[in-house]
Amino acid sequence: MSVNEVIVSSTAADAEAVETIKNHHAQLAGSLTALTEAMLTAAERGGDLGSARAATVQFVTEQLLPHASAEEDALYPAAARDERARPLIESMIAAHRVIGALAERIRSEPSGLRATAAAEALRVVFDAHLADENERILPIVAADPGVSLADVTHGMHELLVEHAHAEAGHNCACGAVETDDPVLDVREVPHSIRHAAVFGAFDAVEVGRALILVAHHDPIPLLHQLRERTDGRIRIDYQERGPEAWRLRLTKL
Repeated sequence: MSVNEVIVSSTAADAEAVETIKNHHAQLAGSLTALTEAMLTAAERGGDLGSARAATVQFVTEQLLPHASAEEDALYPAAARDERARPLIESMIAAHRVIGALAERIRSEPSGLRATAAAEALRVVFDAHLADENERILPIVAADPGVSLADVTHGMHELLVEHAHAEAGHNCACGAVETDDPVLDVREVPHSIRHAAVFGAFDAVEVGRALILVAHHDPIPLLHQLRERTDGRIRIDYQERGPEAWRLRLTKL
């Protein structure tokens, strides 16, 4: 099942919870992609890898790992009601441990190049992990009439909202590197989570810096949403206008 396929839910509230979780996953993945891209660019160009590394560690420590812990406490036990899911859940928890180990390598590795390699490995592992959650774990819980996915993930949703409010006006060093802007190519991102991925990537950019967005068409609806989401604190500059790709520089003001 791909993220574009319909997950059968036992209630309307659970269907809404599925979409909320998948969008949150896309935002997390988008943020991590932007931060990893910043580290890769800094390593390639000899830029300020320290700032990019610190921002990545901060994001993983304050967002990814708490999210993983919340899943282990709430979502996975609900999925484990189905005995067939238990081996999968064990592998999901193991992936969390890998993510934690890679985060520690990014933080402590003396070699900046090796720290950057660990960041890229973390991104790849996390993307695969989210695919399993979206396509295998969520359908199990959502289809179980004996479990309310909305209730199970209620605390996680509250954390998500608090995070969104904090990000709306934050001035942290997320993605802050004095090199080329991070690039997010959404042409291969599934349509259903494309906007959420961009939101997450833009959240990871420091005020005064920019994200390069590559799309297969002029993303006018997305740009309207970004303006609303940032209260207009965004500058949009077109660098390329098709026909193969649209390339925009999105600057956080």
